[in-house]
Amino acid sequence: MNDVEGSLLDPETLECPFPFFRRLREEAPVCFRPELRAYYVTRYQDIRTVKKRPDIFSNDIFEKGGMRSAAQAAAEAYRSEHGWARVSTLQRTDPPTHTLYRQLVDKAFTPRRVRTMVPYIEGVVNDLIDDFIKLGECDFVRDFATPLPCTVIADQLGVPRSEVHKIKVWSDAMLGPGGHHMDEAEALECARLVVEAQHYFAEVIEDRKRQPRDDIISDLVHAEVDGRRLDMHELQDLLDQLLTGGNETTTNAIGSGMMLLLRHPDQMRYLRENPDGIKNFVEEVLRYETPVLHLFRVTTQDTELGGVPIPEGSMLALGYAAANRDEAVFPEGERFDVCRHKAGAHLSFGSGPHFCPGASLGRQEMLSGFRILLERLDDIRTAVPDERFEHVPHSFLRGLRSLPIRFNARC
Repeated sequence: MNDVEGSLLDPETLECPFPFFRRLREEAPVCFRPELRAYYVTRYQDIRTVKKRPDIFSNDIFEKGGMRSAAQAAAEAYRSEHGWARVSTLQRTDPPTHTLYRQLVDKAFTPRRVRTMVPYIEGVVNDLIDDFIKLGECDFVRDFATPLPCTVIADQLGVPRSEVHKIKVWSDAMLGPGGHHMDEAEALECARLVVEAQHYFAEVIEDRKRQPRDDIISDLVHAEVDGRRLDMHELQDLLDQLLTGGNETTTNAIGSGMMLLLRHPDQMRYLRENPDGIKNFVEEVLRYETPVLHLFRVTTQDTELGGVPIPEGSMLALGYAAANRDEAVFPEGERFDVCRHKAGAHLSFGSGPHFCPGASLGRQEMLSGFRILLERLDDIRTAVPDERFEHVPHSFLRGLRSLPIRFNARC
């Protein structure tokens, strides 16, 4: 059941997990990985099966048998003592409870509303480019991929743009302890930052109770679930997920998109000549460099998947990045191709009830970002010796540390 040697947490695998994922798909597509204490699922159809059966494969991982690591437990204890304990709203619930919370955030990110935001998003993109275009160089992650989604989500929440840097720091801290690479001291530092964010947003929440504005926090503060207003624990958990989902994954996808264009200059030329292809390019980036490698489920009964028996209370890691290169669905899945047919069939935003509510917004940020970048920057090239693109070591997120580039200004 676990005959594939190696570990998902080995440094070389954290840097580039795809060869290991391919071995798992071919040799043990459902197998127990002791480093995660979970069954890793790597084939597309198996993941679709899991997503269709929340009654058997639950999102409520901690209430129904899932285990926290020592670092996660320490961080949660600190958070409970000094801030607001975690409760389950969107990510760790199943329908119908999930549906009640989901309807509160869906209206903020509908495709129709995102379409009305396009001029605003393009304005943010151009402002960011204006800040570095005359220099002829920038760190693409620091100067563009990070501030674009952070600025957009800050504006939507009603948080001043002066807090954009803090939003990134807080988001990293919210996700850090779940990455299986931190010791307890590092996890506690993350927890301290999370509590800092909680107290900041508690003040914003109290302000919006008194003086509502046209922003998401005001909407949530005055919303009702089952005839009652949300309490502070629920509001804090929803904001945690909006912050991390609203910027972390999009930042990573934007950075990966530029890295892939640098590695495939012929495809960058194609997109310059055929800008209508940028929409499919966005989907191929999300497929090929999946920003969230996996997410967890827990079994509510004895079951089996892919012919492998799985006991009740077992954790499963749904390997989206592995499934997105499954050649049964994506022929030559290990090849990056901006013209790929049905690139949008990827699982990077999940599927079913837990399909990412911010998918339309993330796609539009990438679409507007790369369209304007290719219009305004020419001869984009790496400033990294030997094209060494290093990623942040994390078990379930994939993002670059930095991406120094040089370019010529077109306009």
